[in-house]
Amino acid sequence: MTPILEVRDIHTFIGQFHILEGVSVSVASGGITVLLGRNGAGKTTTLRSIMGLTPPTRGSIQFEGNPIQGKSTHAIAQMGIGYVPEHRAIFKGLTVRENLILAERKTGDYARKADFIFELFPDLKRLIELPGGNLSGGQQQMLAVARALVPDNRLLLIDEPSEGLAPVIIEQLIAAIQRLADQVSVLLVEQNFRVASKLAQSYVIIEEGHSRVNGAMNELVGDQSLIQRYLGVA
Repeated sequence: MTPILEVRDIHTFIGQFHILEGVSVSVASGGITVLLGRNGAGKTTTLRSIMGLTPPTRGSIQFEGNPIQGKSTHAIAQMGIGYVPEHRAIFKGLTVRENLILAERKTGDYARKADFIFELFPDLKRLIELPGGNLSGGQQQMLAVARALVPDNRLLLIDEPSEGLAPVIIEQLIAAIQRLADQVSVLLVEQNFRVASKLAQSYVIIEEGHSRVNGAMNELVGDQSLIQRYLGVA
C-alpha cells in the first residue's frame, strides 16, 4: 500500500544547530505510526519540519504522493494535515465551541463533525460553553485533538498527547485516538512507551537527529535489548 506520508532523509537546522541529520519516516494509510526516542532526539522537530514550521534544508517530504517541502504551513494544512502541538496551544480565553469553530477550514466543518467529536470526547460536549482555560489538562488535550478533527484532515500529527496527564485521562485518550485512527492516519510522538505500544502499529526510533530503526510495534515490544539501547526503558 502506498504510504500517505513519506519523509526521506530530511535535514533541518534551527538557527545554527543541525537538529535533524537524516530522518526518514513512512506512514501507512490507515493506522498509527509512532516516533520514539530520548528527549532531544529530534521527534518534535520532525513533526514541525513536516508542517513547514522548521523547513528542512535537504531531503523530501511527500503527502499522498505530492511533494510538500518548501510549501508554507498554511498550504500544507490546507492539503489535509492536522497538527496537534506539544502543550496543546488552545485559545484559553475562548469557549470550547469557539475553539472548535475557529478550526474550520470550510464553513460548516464544525457542524458536520460535531457528533463524531463529542462521541470521542463526551466531556467537551458537557463543557461546550466553558473557556478553554477553565478546562483540566486532560480536557485541554482532548480539545486540542478535537480541533484537528474539525476540518477534513486525512493525516494527524500529534505531539506528546499523554504528557503530564493522570492515568485515567491517558486511558480515555488512548481509546479516543484508537477510534479516530479508523478514519484518519496518525503520526504520533509519545515519550510514554506503554502508551505508544498500546496505540501504534509501527514505529520509528530517532536518535541524535537520525532515524535508526523502524518496524512493527509488536516486534519492538518483544525486543528488550533494542528498547533498552535506544529508549532506556526497562
